[in-house]
Amino acid sequence: MALTLTDLTAPQGFERLVLAQDPQAGLRALICLHSTTLGPAAGGCRMWAYADDDAAIHDVTRLARGMTYKNAMADLGLGGGKAVIIGDARTDKTPAMMRAFGEAVDALGGTYWTAEDVGISPADMAHAAEATRFAVGLSGASGDPSPWTAEGVFRCLRVGARHAFGTDDLTGRRVLVQGLGHVGLSLAEKLAAAGARLMVTDIHQAALDDAATRLGATVCAPDAVFDQQMDILAPCALGGVLTRDTAAALTATLVCGAANNQLADDGVADILAARGITYLPDYVVNAGGIISVASEIHGKPDAWRLDRLTAIAGRVDQMLTRARDTDQLPSAVADQMVHDMLTTRRAA
Repeated sequence: MALTLTDLTAPQGFERLVLAQDPQAGLRALICLHSTTLGPAAGGCRMWAYADDDAAIHDVTRLARGMTYKNAMADLGLGGGKAVIIGDARTDKTPAMMRAFGEAVDALGGTYWTAEDVGISPADMAHAAEATRFAVGLSGASGDPSPWTAEGVFRCLRVGARHAFGTDDLTGRRVLVQGLGHVGLSLAEKLAAAGARLMVTDIHQAALDDAATRLGATVCAPDAVFDQQMDILAPCALGGVLTRDTAAALTATLVCGAANNQLADDGVADILAARGITYLPDYVVNAGGIISVASEIHGKPDAWRLDRLTAIAGRVDQMLTRARDTDQLPSAVADQMVHDMLTTRRAA
């Protein structure tokens, strides 16, 4: 059976939600376009064994909306979109599946650019690129965006530390990195080099053993994160880790990490603020990866990527200063900044 694309009912405020299926290739994927106001939608492809289609739709729509905000704040000339492939990346993924996914992306005619995300590697994206020119993050081009994401989070974390603690010196600062994937491990390495008292947690023991041996990190169990005394929490796994309960238990003064959609719901930001905890919106600080991908889309050099990483740290400083001066949540200030950008473009 050939590839089929079925338009599903997109949530209010979204432009398009597509179900892509190719049973012969084992593909069942969702592609969501939230906004193309600032340019073609761009965002990675995630592969995950979702419990059901509703869970996959919930994830892809949240992620797509986040990409609109992330790309706008990073000034990339791109809109927001995302894709998810439903399945276990360790056992279900094949080159044929990725080529079929590339065909689905190509069928959207350049309205969506894809790249790797959780469960997808540059090698996987190369298979997708056999069927479309709208697949980026390829080896030999911009490559793995993870180091760029980690560098951006690290720079923003230091800005946040200056606002929260009065200095960006991380020497002796207790930082817990939750999740040691490509981004989390790279961030942990930077934090250790900066002199932080590093704590780590992950579901994979080998990753914990490596961080303990090589970086001198203290290991904590995944279910004991919010029992730890810390200065900074860096969520770098999947989203939703900050619930109303965990926000009430958190001992950190600053939250800055790479995970998307860290807040289980918008009310969690109010709980954090009421407890004197500064939360840096994830879509602002984790933009390094999409900055790297955007350089490939636009044909820009490394200097362009570095300029935008520097600009992101500057926007975090601007966001925190405005939040302090107007007594608003940093997340509310960031959302307003994006709203203003989109409104201005639509009016132009």
